Amino acid sequence: MTAKKRKSRTDWAKVDAHVVKAEEYAEMPEWTEKQLNRAEFAIGGKVIRPAKGTLTRPPGRPKSDAPKRSVHLRLSPDVLDHFRATSPGWQTRIDEALRKITKLGARK
Repeated sequence: MTAKKRKSRTDWAKVDAHVVKAEEYAEMPEWTEKQLNRAEFAIGGKVIRPAKGTLTRPPGRPKSDAPKRSVHLRLSPDVLDHFRATSPGWQTRIDEALRKITKLGARK
């Protein structure tokens, strides 16, 4: 399920037009050497040095070697009601029950 993207309530034109004053610089923390080493450097929109480290990691968990596959499965209403009543994760519990019955063991 994908969530709908909300329209931003921020006035980005106002943000872009803002010029930082000298007294505002005092409020900003200084960059550390570690942050500078990880940062991307660009001049005029052209990247001179790409970001390194945590800024370049892809989001989310690593891809599985054996990902689960989506299938259409017809189940009896009472079986489905039983597993759904056990809270979120009921599909995983059905998978675990089938693995136990087929003697495949726990998923790695």
